[in-house]
Amino acid sequence: MTTMVPGRTGRVGKWWTGPMRRGRVVLAALAATGTLLTACGSSSGSGQSITLYNGQHEQTTDSLVAGFEKATGITVNVRNDDEDTLADELVTEGSRSPADVIYTENTPAVQYLADKGLLAPVDPSTLAHTPSKYNSPQGLWVGVSARVSVLIYNPALIAESQLPTSVLQLADPRYQGKLAFAAGETDFQPIVTSVDRTYGRSATLRWLEGIKTNAGSHVYPDNETIADEVNRGVVAFGVVNQYYWYRMRAEIGAANVKAKITYFAPHDPGYVLDISPAAVLKSSTHQAAAQKFLAFITSKQGQEIIARSISYEYPIASGVTTAQPETPFDQLQPNAITIPDLGDGSTAIALLKEAGLL
Repeated sequence: MTTMVPGRTGRVGKWWTGPMRRGRVVLAALAATGTLLTACGSSSGSGQSITLYNGQHEQTTDSLVAGFEKATGITVNVRNDDEDTLADELVTEGSRSPADVIYTENTPAVQYLADKGLLAPVDPSTLAHTPSKYNSPQGLWVGVSARVSVLIYNPALIAESQLPTSVLQLADPRYQGKLAFAAGETDFQPIVTSVDRTYGRSATLRWLEGIKTNAGSHVYPDNETIADEVNRGVVAFGVVNQYYWYRMRAEIGAANVKAKITYFAPHDPGYVLDISPAAVLKSSTHQAAAQKFLAFITSKQGQEIIARSISYEYPIASGVTTAQPETPFDQLQPNAITIPDLGDGSTAIALLKEAGLL
């Protein structure tokens, strides 16, 4: 893999306001001047600090950082951007990078860094917090939380019984003009990889060409936009991760949510579990403090923060389960694609480019 997808068009959905918003315009300006953001509520009692490159949603990370700073007295300076942008920057920065830790939404970005030899081994005691199938096979990053792909739909435009039950059906001509997806989202890449692993390259390219035709003008920059457009009745249905619907409902109120979510058939290649990982940079000059951060966010205390937060992600470490009213994690029935199968995302990127979607 020579490059990650450059600069996804943002996390700023129309309903993504207040504490839910990633604020990319402000963050981009700060990044351009080399300014790092210091998380709110930090404590400098220990006199230590680390720099976190954060490709996760801010509402997830902010809560974890606040808890870590309170527990350890270590200040965390947070640089926010899309995970693919941060991964490319880390490759460019190499041993000169100011980053100590990277935390992303999906595994391909950190696996890309692992393949470049830029990550330090995670402490074995920390890896033990998370089931091994959700960690780096080489022990170079640890799984922190998870989300799952779903169909979001507007019942006024399409009945649940009319929705596809298989991801391949998204390319069926009967859905022309009804489908929305975000080709540039790194959340979409694992689905493409899953389809490729199951059906092969030729079938995956035909599928991508079919869904491109069906979506037409409804190929959106991000999942927030899909959720908003489906909810407003602009398009009938789309593919997102489950937490976008729950966050939208929390943001605008249940009475204003017309959209619903449902799943592909159990174990279908479109029913993908995405793992959010964290890793320590080999070049970090604060190895001990950086390892403490990974240990905290996968500890029971850190996972309880995720379980009760407005992130609506699933905690996957230290035996903690979500406290939010969503489908229990142990009742999900995703495709059995593994972390090694997902790789560094290069296969998905190449297929999306060949289909003219990137």
